[in-house]
Amino acid sequence: MASGSDRNPIIIGGLPSQVPDFDPEETQEWLDSLDAAVDERGRERARYLMLRLIERAREKRVAVPEMRSTDYVNTIATKDEPFFPGNEEIERKILNATRWNAAVMVSRAQRPGIGVGGHIATFASSASLYDVGFNHFFRGKDDGKGGDQIFFQGHASPGVYARAYLLDRLTEKQLDAFRQEKSKFPDGLSSYPHPRLMPDFWEFPTVSMGLGPLGAIYQARMNRYMEARGIADTSDSHVWAYLGDGEMDEPESLGQLSIAAREGLDNLTFVVNCNLQRLDGPVRGNGKIMQELESQFRGAGWNVIKLVWDRSWDPLLAQDRDGILVNKLNTTPDGQFQTYATETGAYIREHFFGDDHRLRAMVENMTDQQIQHLGRGGHDHKKIYAAYAAAKAHKGQPTVILAQTVKGWTLGPNFEGRNATHQMKKLTVDDLKMFRDRLHLPIPDKDLEDGLPPYYHPGRDSEEIQYMHDRRKANGGYVPTRVVRAKPLPLPDEKAYAGAKKGSGQQKIATTMAFVRVLKDLMRDKEIGKRFVPIAPDEYRTFGMDAFFPSAKIYNPLGQIYESVDRELLLAYKESPTGQMLHDGITEAGCTASLIAAGSAYATHGEPLIPVYVFYSMFGFQRTGDQFWQMADQLARGFVLGATAGRTTLTGEGLQHADGHSQLLASTNPACVAYDPAYGYEIAHIVKDGLRRMYGENSEDVFYYLTVYNEPIQHPAEPADVDAEGILKGLYRFKQGEKGEHAAQILASGVAVPWALEAQQILADEWNVKADVWSATSWNELRRDAVEAEEHNLLHPEEEQRVPYVTRKLADAQGPKVAVSDWMRAVPDQIARWVPGTYQSLGADGFGFADTRGAARRFFHIDAQSIVLGVLTELAREGKVDRSLLKQAIDRYQLLDVAAADAGEAGGDA
Repeated sequence: MASGSDRNPIIIGGLPSQVPDFDPEETQEWLDSLDAAVDERGRERARYLMLRLIERAREKRVAVPEMRSTDYVNTIATKDEPFFPGNEEIERKILNATRWNAAVMVSRAQRPGIGVGGHIATFASSASLYDVGFNHFFRGKDDGKGGDQIFFQGHASPGVYARAYLLDRLTEKQLDAFRQEKSKFPDGLSSYPHPRLMPDFWEFPTVSMGLGPLGAIYQARMNRYMEARGIADTSDSHVWAYLGDGEMDEPESLGQLSIAAREGLDNLTFVVNCNLQRLDGPVRGNGKIMQELESQFRGAGWNVIKLVWDRSWDPLLAQDRDGILVNKLNTTPDGQFQTYATETGAYIREHFFGDDHRLRAMVENMTDQQIQHLGRGGHDHKKIYAAYAAAKAHKGQPTVILAQTVKGWTLGPNFEGRNATHQMKKLTVDDLKMFRDRLHLPIPDKDLEDGLPPYYHPGRDSEEIQYMHDRRKANGGYVPTRVVRAKPLPLPDEKAYAGAKKGSGQQKIATTMAFVRVLKDLMRDKEIGKRFVPIAPDEYRTFGMDAFFPSAKIYNPLGQIYESVDRELLLAYKESPTGQMLHDGITEAGCTASLIAAGSAYATHGEPLIPVYVFYSMFGFQRTGDQFWQMADQLARGFVLGATAGRTTLTGEGLQHADGHSQLLASTNPACVAYDPAYGYEIAHIVKDGLRRMYGENSEDVFYYLTVYNEPIQHPAEPADVDAEGILKGLYRFKQGEKGEHAAQILASGVAVPWALEAQQILADEWNVKADVWSATSWNELRRDAVEAEEHNLLHPEEEQRVPYVTRKLADAQGPKVAVSDWMRAVPDQIARWVPGTYQSLGADGFGFADTRGAARRFFHIDAQSIVLGVLTELAREGKVDRSLLKQAIDRYQLLDVAAADAGEAGGDA
């Protein structure tokens, strides 16, 4: 390829990238000086010097173009490629066998009576990218550490299975059970990387696009965090994320690039498989996705390595003295390159090289077949190795490798580069024969013509298989492999919960603060205190956690190199390289990624962390619900706190802050144990049980979601005869009614319990009704228990029939049951089927709004007086009281007039 001084200038940032060289001798002196700096002081020092020179040039108002994108050629020049240490011939044979088995597995999954789907083309394009990693770079866990963390592209899973088959990690029976996890149990293979479904194999779920790159960034950061705090040695761990160029359109894919650059995560490499195609067509048909991504990553502060062309282009680029070929590559849109991937050499000769005599001259001695086989860099092992080695060696920045490939590569003309290739799942006999010939596999025609196409294995004692085992042994073991080495943690004794169980006395505090007090005592525990990882999206002060700043400190790898504006205050903002608190900024998605990385550290690195993620409840399951499914799939554990919960507690915030439904959304996640506690002692029991279930003996792969509020209330001390089982099961009688002729039951959760107690008093004093108040700590757990009981009864009719907990608990409770909460009715309605007798729910259905708490609760008819009306209505329905009392109650309490309501408790606002 022509050198910079010999080529035409490219316009970058409105400025020519080159100007005439009037003093070549002086130019060479500058270049020699830079070379000397690199050779003697290293790349990191040279990078610093370059940045300072650019800064000084701008100070002197020297126009320097912004190099946001470079020519459409490989970043690493041929002369700079390192020696390739592998046996390329053997590796090609290995890859051919892997390609075949991956495609055949998916094709066989389409056999009559099965037809479960699958994807072939993605792995076909990225196979070489993975193969070089498996053979030379991916670190295993045999040394007892975490090895490398590899985020495999979801649609490429067949290739990972195919390689595992060659290594005897999977059997042919298992390959034939692809996507048949229950019908072929225990041999079934999950469709994509799903750790929950294959907990000894996959580590990271990635097929929900955009979450792989986001998770990889925060995994790399969590590795640094754990090392900085002395919890685990992660110095040898490297995070690899394999992504698609179409996937990069997801906001989550690019949204957190800055934190990786800001914290210098050179333990992170993105490999973007740029096959130029989405699921339905080109990613940027009229543009150039690699150039676009280069600009975005470079602008975000990443090191960018472009791997565009394979070695067959090297002689052509070496001839390009005037830059005409590079200019042609720069200006050809992706849609046209996609077409070239499907066309003949004659077509390429005419349409790519034919419009300039200098281009035509370059290929005049090449045959049409040679031109047709001018390949993409993502299929060239030596070029890939050079890119990976450069990424691992680079310091101070994360690296992205943009590797150009062809979707469906080697699968034949019906697949390669076709818009529909992503949806194509089955190869015809002719396809199979062409594919076999392309891969040079010794499979006879009759095996392809009769029945299902066979898998190919060169033999356990073959040179190829021995090579594969040797390479994995040299790199520390087989990947992907998920290993759980963590031991149960010593759990805190009762002293840690004593404060919460004493209540708040005459002081009014919100349940958010009650939880924070429990957490503060737990973080003081000598055994497990250091393992807590507080996480918040720029809201620590809102949640009363600024008290942690001086002692726990905020994690920042650079420490605090400035004087904090509040440094003289007791609760000054304090950053530290060994800080315990993660302050990820205003990013719920980033915080949830931190939560997942911390919550799965027990498996990733064998060291349990206890993440505690506190956020506005409205911005949890609604905003980042997909990540909570990712968390469940990754078997992560920890505590999730939906603070400022409820639809009527954020009196000034309005519609988009008023959460009345996250408990319902949480109920859809099978791994989520959700609670809506009312008082501090309930929180103590729930947290204690959560630590036992997630970190004690026989630990479970669940996570806990607690909704807590910002409304100050008085917290009673724990009753001497507290029903601890009821707290954990989801329902217990908090206070019995003391007087009244007619019996009723009020079930309330969270912030609604004080309203229920007020209603209990009004019913007794004014309406002759004796109502018991129950604290429903978890509507969701009550329903889960009931569903499990019904499922057992359905399938075991000959056995003793189980009775749901809520049914047993309320069996002797007299009178109608009225449920109330600050949630939409659908939340308490979850248990309606199993509540004996008459049942009505009151709830905050509809949009939230800004007003006083009292006015909001009167509007939704969930305040104490509305509860009274609800109880009287059900008593009237049962014929216990006259219906005329209902109109009396409405008039007496002015229930139709929102303005008539007492404003309610003030304070505690965000």
